[in-house]
Amino acid sequence: MTTPVSAFGPRLALLRQQRGLSISQLSEKAGLHCELIRKIEQGHRAHPRIDTVVKLADALGVTLDELTRG
Repeated sequence: MTTPVSAFGPRLALLRQQRGLSISQLSEKAGLHCELIRKIEQGHRAHPRIDTVVKLADALGVTLDELTRG
């Protein structure tokens, strides 16, 4: 049985790419591990902690709503 992929991961990847950031660059800006960001983008971490989402939004320069809307 497979788990449906959250829309959050693809949205994160899209916003990161639109800003011309690699996973490594976003990792550095957000203060998070590259592997965590990679897992979120690939849907292996469909429900990251709120503090992680806040760090990602800040690093991308977007609001929480912009980052989390499907």
